[in-house]
Formats: sequence, C-alpha cells, structure tokens
Amino acid sequence: MVILCGSLISMMESQTLDYSSPLYGRRTAQIRLKQIPFRYYREFIPGKTRRELIEMYAVTGGVPKYMESFAECGDIFQSIRSCVLNRSGYLYDEPHFLLQQEISEVGSYFSVLRAIAAGNSKLSAISTVLEVKAASLTKYLKTLVDLDILEREVPATEDNPEKSKRGLYKIRDNYIRFWFAFVYPNMSFLESGNEEIVMNKIRKSLASGHTAFVYEDICRERMWDLNAEDAWPFHFAKIGRWWDKENEIDIAAIDPDGKNIILGECKYWQDPVGIPVLRELEQKSISVDWQRNGRQIWYILFSVSGFTDELKGLAAHRNDLLLCDDSGN
Repeated sequence: MVILCGSLISMMESQTLDYSSPLYGRRTAQIRLKQIPFRYYREFIPGKTRRELIEMYAVTGGVPKYMESFAECGDIFQSIRSCVLNRSGYLYDEPHFLLQQEISEVGSYFSVLRAIAAGNSKLSAISTVLEVKAASLTKYLKTLVDLDILEREVPATEDNPEKSKRGLYKIRDNYIRFWFAFVYPNMSFLESGNEEIVMNKIRKSLASGHTAFVYEDICRERMWDLNAEDAWPFHFAKIGRWWDKENEIDIAAIDPDGKNIILGECKYWQDPVGIPVLRELEQKSISVDWQRNGRQIWYILFSVSGFTDELKGLAAHRNDLLLCDDSGN
C-alpha cells in the first residue's frame, strides 16, 4: 500500500486526482483532512482553562503545527509576540507562503482577503473597496473558497443557498483571519522595529474584534454535539447564522420536518449574561420569517463568563431555553 500525504492542495490534486495524472483511477481512497475541531483542543494543549483554549484556537485554528508552537509559550499575548510577530519565525509570513504555493497573482488575493478582514463581507462592498467590478472578483473568491480559506455564508433559513443574493464572505481559517486583521495592516510598524505598537493594538482589540467571532464558530460546532446528545426532542438538519437588514442572530438551527427552529446568542463577555440578552433574542426572533405558521422556537445561550442567577432561575422553569456555560475549566 502506498499512502501519499501533502499540504499543498493544488499539487496533490494535479499529481494524484487529475485525469492527466499517472495515478488517475488507481486510488482506493482519499481523505481531505480538515483542521482539528475545538472539541479536541484540550487533548493537545492540557492545563489551560477553557477561555485560554478559546483564545489560542482563535489564532491558531486547528493546525497542529501552530498549536504546538503556541503550547510552548505562556499566555495568548506572549504566544503572539513570540510566534507571530517574530520576524524570523515561520508564522510571520505564513499566509504569503501558503498562497504563493497554491496560486499566482498573490497580490490580488491579498487585496481581497484584506478587504474581507476589514469587515467588507458583501460582494458589492468588496468590489467597492477594491474599485473593481464585482464580476471580476468571482474567480478569486471561488479559488479561496476551494482552498478552505474563505466561506460564503447565507442565512440558515434560505431554501436555495447557492442562488441566494444574501451571501456574505468571511475568512474561514482562524490564523489567516487574525493575520490579515492585525499583522498585514501593521507590517510597516513591525518592519521598522515598533513591535510594541502592534502588540498594544492586539491587546486592545483581540477579544472584541476577533475572538468573539471565533467563539460563535465554536458554539455552532458545539451545537452538533448537543444535537447528537438529544438535547432537544428533535434533531436539527442545518445550522448557521441568521440576519436581515436590521437584526442578526448568532445561531439558527433548522428542523424542517418538525417545524422546529433553535435561535441562540454567543457572548464572549467579561460579565455573566443576564435576562436582557434573552429578551432581545426573543424580540429578534419575531423578524425571522421561516415557517411562521405552526413553528416551535427553542432558545439557547452560550456564555464564556456564565449567567446571572436570575437567568438561571428562569431557565430552570422553561423547557424551551438551554444555557451553555463555558466559564469552567
């Protein structure tokens, strides 16, 4: 038996899966390995609190080599200083190296990624920032999606996601998202030896501007575990986010057979989550237009800092509300 393993997707496909490859038609199996899910993170980096693990996952994603590097350092900021901002370290210019191996026109792809990292998630917004026609961006976006760097999101309630005009683009890879948000825009400071200026920016914005959004991904991943554990008297078949022009809900999980929908919020706060968050979610649920007649709405709240006693008391008397406390170790 011959096992071939490689990290360069384009090369692996051209040399083994493509019709012109000498090995075409001879393979007995192939595996597209994904990054390690957060649920297994503690096994690789023991001795950390859940919040510390979330912080590290927010930067390293599930790439074993990145995880190994961060595990050898102290807290998240020491890890970033030593592993990312160190100009002699491999992570300093890792996104450039990765893209260079996979694609040509690296500069064009960098421009697209930086625009998205800056908060421009709609195709029209990306094209406006880059001052190019939206149609000319299609090939760049498709390539980045195929490389698992980008993903296109639509509201979970959409019946035809591929044809939906409400699609938003986001950087899927945690490290690349972090790098384009904090490293690439500040290269001039780093190259001139002003590392502390960049570290101050990271300390100020990492939690609210980056980790909080990754925490939403972690919570949606946890939802599948709860689904398998029969947390509800049904099993949802699809999960994502929901939004319209005025509102956004972090979690929307759909059970189309039973007309059940789970709506939830994920709060990466310093303080416990209280009843006002639930009331706001209940108010936003009115705007969700999925199966308005005869649907059953269930609620779930995730918090990295726990919940107030008032909210826990309310949840104890409601079978449609589930609280997931991530404040423990």
